[in-house]
Amino acid sequence: MSTLLSPAVAKAVSGGSAIRKMFEQGIELKKKYGADNVYDFSLGNPDLPPPPAVKRALLEIAAGADRPFALGYMPNAGHPATREALARLVSREQGVPVPAANIVATVGAAGGLNVLFRAILSPGDEVLVPSPYFVEYGFYCGNHGGVLKPVPTKAGDFSLDLDAIDAAIDEKTRAIIINTPNNPTGQIYPAEDLAALGAILDRRSRQFGRTIYLVSDEPYRQLNYTGAPIPSIFAACRDSVVVGSFSKTLSLAGERIGYLAVNPAIEGAEELVGGLVLANRILGFVNAPTIGQMVVSAAAGEGVDADIYKRRRDLLADELRAAGIKFFLPKGAFYFFVESPCRDETKFVDALLAERILAVAGRGFGLAGHVRFAFCVEEKTILGAAEGLKRAVAAVKED
Repeated sequence: MSTLLSPAVAKAVSGGSAIRKMFEQGIELKKKYGADNVYDFSLGNPDLPPPPAVKRALLEIAAGADRPFALGYMPNAGHPATREALARLVSREQGVPVPAANIVATVGAAGGLNVLFRAILSPGDEVLVPSPYFVEYGFYCGNHGGVLKPVPTKAGDFSLDLDAIDAAIDEKTRAIIINTPNNPTGQIYPAEDLAALGAILDRRSRQFGRTIYLVSDEPYRQLNYTGAPIPSIFAACRDSVVVGSFSKTLSLAGERIGYLAVNPAIEGAEELVGGLVLANRILGFVNAPTIGQMVVSAAAGEGVDADIYKRRRDLLADELRAAGIKFFLPKGAFYFFVESPCRDETKFVDALLAERILAVAGRGFGLAGHVRFAFCVEEKTILGAAEGLKRAVAAVKED
């Protein structure tokens, strides 16, 4: 055991991230075989260029960069103009008026979740999450004394198992975090399920005499292939907080710009926002990046062309079917979470790797027996992997 690190961090480092490990293996394979001969579906790194509004905003920022305090400090909750722009966006998405005072600009959605958990969690508090889930949630909770408690979803389509969620809530429950559209499954939770979930949380909050928050992590909100609007979290649950980012919708993953939006219906919403602003400062984030905030002020509501991702989804679905791989067709985001053709999905991942195809084992997302493919890749990558997918399936079925 390391004497340089805490036991928790030493354990996490030794385990590593399956996604990042696969990404790093991909770098080595590309060096050896050439990038065009490696088919990398491992990392959800948006490859579409930002929409034109982003470039225009950056040029305007650069033109004004010679003014005093052009890139200086701002209020800890963010630039007033940015909060106003985000409030308009969230009001439109959630279908309820949300004041700028209920918005806190954050260092991406990850920073937002850490800020929120710092503000609401006490040691030992539990945060429920439908499984499979984005693996970093466990670290974000643990950073602030919380414990992530997975709850299974329904087999086949990964929809919410409301009975299982209700049964998992107890006196330690402080929040449930959902991710819709979902990473890794691509599921979008319907309005009726969200309303039922809100009713469960309201009843359980009254039972235990403490607020149980519904936290909705929504970085993929605009990547929706259903033709129907994403349901409103604020309409579904009074005690709710939305976490958003522009990593995917504006292809600004490297800029780390996101936000927290507090439902104005929360009793004591002003107190909660005050706690979020304090946490934003004392965690060392202090502010979201000022250039990112300025870009968002001008470009909030814009987005990349989601139809491109939809075409890629449909193309990869065709190749997965041709290879005999079973899957739920994602409704949003840019991932397939497919059934492994063998019980131990790591064997399938290794068989894919032998074909220079990179995907991630489902156990990294809390559900073994599945494999995640990210389809934020060029169509030639999908087509190039087609025969290798078939050979990998055949290899593990023969094993």
